[in-house]
Amino acid sequence: MRTTNHRPRSGSAFAGPRRRNRFLAASAVTALVLGVTSACGGGSDPTESAEQEQLAEGETLTITTFGEFGYDALIEEWNEANPDVQVEQTKVSLWDDWKNELNTLLQANEGLPDVVAVEGDFMPALVAAPERWVDLSSDEVEGRWLDFKEAAATTPDGALLGYATDAGPEAICYRSDLFKKAGLPTDRAEVAKLMGTWDDYYALGEKFVKALPNTAWYDASGSIAQAMLNQVEYPFEEADNTVNVENPELEAVYETVTSHTEALSTKNAQWSDDWNASYTNDGFATIPCPGWMRANIKTNTGEPAPKGVVWDIADVFPGGGGNWGGSYLTVPKSSTHQEEAQEFAAWITAPEQQAKVFEVTGNFPSQVEALEDPVVLESTDEYFNNAPAGEIYSNRAAAIDVQPYHGPLYSDILGKFQDAINRVDQGTDPGESWDKFLSEVEALQ
Repeated sequence: MRTTNHRPRSGSAFAGPRRRNRFLAASAVTALVLGVTSACGGGSDPTESAEQEQLAEGETLTITTFGEFGYDALIEEWNEANPDVQVEQTKVSLWDDWKNELNTLLQANEGLPDVVAVEGDFMPALVAAPERWVDLSSDEVEGRWLDFKEAAATTPDGALLGYATDAGPEAICYRSDLFKKAGLPTDRAEVAKLMGTWDDYYALGEKFVKALPNTAWYDASGSIAQAMLNQVEYPFEEADNTVNVENPELEAVYETVTSHTEALSTKNAQWSDDWNASYTNDGFATIPCPGWMRANIKTNTGEPAPKGVVWDIADVFPGGGGNWGGSYLTVPKSSTHQEEAQEFAAWITAPEQQAKVFEVTGNFPSQVEALEDPVVLESTDEYFNNAPAGEIYSNRAAAIDVQPYHGPLYSDILGKFQDAINRVDQGTDPGESWDKFLSEVEALQ
C-alpha cells in the first residue's frame, strides 16, 4: 500500500481518532441507493429491458449531464449528421444535485433519460448492482480506454456498464502574481521543484502566508483532502468491500488537513458560493488542478482574467501523481432506445470527440488514442500564462501509479468525510468531528 508523503504537524488539536471495529457493507444498502428493487411508480421489473421502440417524429434521444462536459457543439454536430436520431441534453449544475435526483428516479422506476452521466466515484455502486444497466461492451469499443478507467466500469463477469468520458490527472494551478508578491519563484519549472512532496507543499505554504497573511495557501480544506486521498490505495474500503475508515493512511490525511486548516485554508467548502467568490478577491494562491478544474478557475476568476491576475500550471503533484474525477455515460434498461443510446454514447466518447472536448473545457481524455493526438499533446492554455497544458497533463497522467479502490459505498463515505473536514473548518474540534464521521459511516451500513 502506498503511503502519503506528509507528516502531521506537532501540537495539533486533534488527539487522534478513537478506535471502533470494522464493519461489512450491507448489500441491502446498495440495493436501496440504486433502486434495484421495484418501487412505487413504474411498477414494471426494473431489471428487465424496456420494450424497444423507434424514435417517433419529434421524439429525441435524451441525455442528462452535470457540470460542464463540453458536449454542446458535439451534440449539434451529431444532430446535423443524424436527422433521424436527434439528441437533447439536460444539464444539472452539480453532481450532488444530479445524484440525488438520479436516486429518486431509480427508486420510482421512471423518468430516466436514455443516457445517464455519472461521476466516476458513483460507478462502483453501479458495478455492485448492475441489474438495471445495459451492458455496453462491443468489439467496436474494446481496448479504447485507459485500463483503470475501463476496469472501474466492468463487472466481475465482464459487462461494461459505462463509457468513460474523461480522466483527471492532477497538477497544481497557482497564482503567479501572488507568488511574486510573496517573494516566491514564479517560473513553473522552479515552482514544480518546490512541491515534490506534501511536506514541501505545506512548508511552502507556510512561507507564503507569512509573507501574505491575508491570502490563504489553498482553495479549500476539502480540496486538499481529496487530493491526498487520491494517493491512498484503500481509503475507505478494503478489496473485499469491507469498510475500514480507521486505517492509518486515512487517519493521517484527516489529521494533516485539519491541523493546517487555521493557517493555510480559506475555510470555504468547495463548490460553495464563498468558494466561488474567493477567486475574485485574491482569496488563495494554489489549487489541486485536474484538467477539468481549469474551466472552474476561468469561470470564477473571470474571462479574461482581471488586470494583474496571472494563473499558471506547475507540472507537479505533491507525492507523485493522482487522478481526480472523470465521469461515465451509462444506459439504463428503462430506455426504449438502447441501441441508439449506445451508438451515441460510443460516438461522443470516441478519441476524436474527446480531443475536441479537451480543447474546449480542458477535460483530459480517457481514450488511449486521444492521448497521442497532436490536438492534445501540443495544446497550450493562453489563460494559464500559455502553459503547455497538453504536455503537462500527459506527464501527470504518466505519473499516476496508485488507483484508490472505490467500493460500493465510496461515494457516500467520501461525502461524510468531506463533511467532517468542513465541520473543522467551521470550528468543530477535530476529534469530535472524527467521531461523528465514524458514527455516520456506521449508519450507512
